[in-house]
Amino acid sequence: MPATEMEDFRRSYVRLCKESGAEPQESVLQHLQEATGRSRLDFATQSLSVDTCGALGKLLMDELQFTEVMLSDCMLSEEGAKLLLHGLCCNTVVKSLDLKGNNLRAVGAEALGKLLRQNKSIRSLTLEWNNLGVWEESFALFCAGLGANSSLQRLDLRNNQINHQGAGELSMALKNNSTLQELDLRWNNIGLLGGRALLNCLHSNRALRQLELAGNNVPSDILKAVDQAMEHNQERQSILCKSRNRTQVLSKEVLSLKEEKAKQFLDLMDTIDRQREEITRGGRVSATRVGQLQEALTERHSVINSLQAKLQMTEAALALSEQKVYNLGELLSAAKQEQAMLVDKQAKETQQHRKDSADREAKLHHELSAANEKNLLLRNQVDELERKCKTQQERLFQVKEDLTHTTAELKLRAVQAEERLEMEKRRFKQSLEDAESLRLKEVDHLTHHMETSEHSLQERIQRLEAIRVGLEEELSRAKAAALAERGQVEEELIKAKNQARWEEQQRLEHLEEKLRLMTQSRDEAQHYCLQQKQTVSEAHVKQSQLGLQMEGLRRRVEELQQELSGKEQEKVTEVNKVRVELQTQIGHLEAERAAQEGLREKTAALERQLKVLSSNHREALLDKEGEISSLLEKLRVREAEISRMREEEAQRASFLQNAIMTYVQGSLTPKK
Repeated sequence: MPATEMEDFRRSYVRLCKESGAEPQESVLQHLQEATGRSRLDFATQSLSVDTCGALGKLLMDELQFTEVMLSDCMLSEEGAKLLLHGLCCNTVVKSLDLKGNNLRAVGAEALGKLLRQNKSIRSLTLEWNNLGVWEESFALFCAGLGANSSLQRLDLRNNQINHQGAGELSMALKNNSTLQELDLRWNNIGLLGGRALLNCLHSNRALRQLELAGNNVPSDILKAVDQAMEHNQERQSILCKSRNRTQVLSKEVLSLKEEKAKQFLDLMDTIDRQREEITRGGRVSATRVGQLQEALTERHSVINSLQAKLQMTEAALALSEQKVYNLGELLSAAKQEQAMLVDKQAKETQQHRKDSADREAKLHHELSAANEKNLLLRNQVDELERKCKTQQERLFQVKEDLTHTTAELKLRAVQAEERLEMEKRRFKQSLEDAESLRLKEVDHLTHHMETSEHSLQERIQRLEAIRVGLEEELSRAKAAALAERGQVEEELIKAKNQARWEEQQRLEHLEEKLRLMTQSRDEAQHYCLQQKQTVSEAHVKQSQLGLQMEGLRRRVEELQQELSGKEQEKVTEVNKVRVELQTQIGHLEAERAAQEGLREKTAALERQLKVLSSNHREALLDKEGEISSLLEKLRVREAEISRMREEEAQRASFLQNAIMTYVQGSLTPKK
């Protein structure tokens, strides 16, 4: 930014501060002095007052040459942040905005939503270390502004206490947004439900290339699915870019070929015109020569006529002038011979000119035919390229139709399985009600324990920091234990998958030879279902035992997290196992039906067996999903209480900081 414009900016800032009845901040003036000649307005780690924020917001309404605005760790108040963001709503120059670590909450979230809805120039927005996700209504307004934005490409929302409901709002915004390419949501409280919501929105969002979800208690399968969706979007963008580049190159080549063809045609027409001019010029020259020869002949004819007149006049003196007549006769014969020679020469020259013109015309016709053949070849190449594009589009459309057919068939089978699951659900309803009553008792016990612990925390403010450190250490140990258990579960899952695949392969190999293995596989499936039911009952027993052994809030939170990760892993493994079994069995059955039409009855029996297995698996999955949802609800209540405690701690810290600042200012002011 030029020095004159920066000086005008400083003067305007001082004038606006005086008009509002406040003194301009020296630190702000110093930073403005240092920012001369730069395109960045950097107030990082500077405490900005409300009056300063209002003045800067009014100044940022003008079209200044600042493309980056850095306001990280400025301790902005809600009102100050609102004034600054209101000024940026009309700005069309700023490309990057950093609001890291300003404790923005409800008012800040609403102002940011308004900024995203009105501003059309900001490409990067950093909101790390704020509290935008605590107030759900305000965060919903922020997400609505994000959905209506059409210019933002990078958004950083790390450490903003965003829960699964906030993730749902973000997923709705991402469905409407088509420009955001990078979204960072690390270290929030999104959880399983929020991860699912974000994963579902990626089916309709094709612009997002990078989505970070680390530190959100999101299961690994959802993270892998998100990474796959991001890779798919990146591949799609690269393919689109390549296709655009290819179309541009092809269009340029076609245009160059058309221009070259037009130039060749124009050159050919020029050569034809030049040759025609040469032919006409040669015809004119030959015509002038013929005219001259004819004039010479007429002159000689006139001379001969005059001589004949003289001969007639001098017939009387013929005897005297015989020698003279003989000489004149010889001259006449010589003139006639010369005339005949001239006539022959002229005929030969005209014939040569005609031959040359015919050769030139044949050569031009040959060049014209070659140019036409080249033009036809180029047109054939263009048609072939268009035909290839059409075939590729038809193949893509066919693949999409096949995908829709397969998804519709799978959905139909899932609906049929769910209808059978509804009948089996009623059997476990009583056991679920008993488990729910036990959970309600546990919740009451936990709420009572939380009240007592909150009372003790209010009485012991000085020991709060040490307790929090201990809790964090215990949480890290619990996470390490959970990771170890998750690794063991994954190893067991791999073993179970290998065992299931081996059994399925053996079953399908012996299907053509022995029909009695069908009954054996049915017995094995029934035994497997009984084992699953036993594992479900054992899980219920373990859950009741863990509920009875709960002693405190911290230990209960750790146990819930471990149990939640285990249940999620079991659910994912069972779902993957069912999917793999269904896909492999369906593929083998379809191949067998195409090869041997006589085994249709066998495939029908196998499909019925698959439906029974899927119904049993879905029954177990639904039971475990109910347990997981209840545990998630409890965990959400605990997290809300913990967030409330953290907010109270932050308020106490702010009160303590204000008290220290007032004490320091009071001690620094000179006594009169």
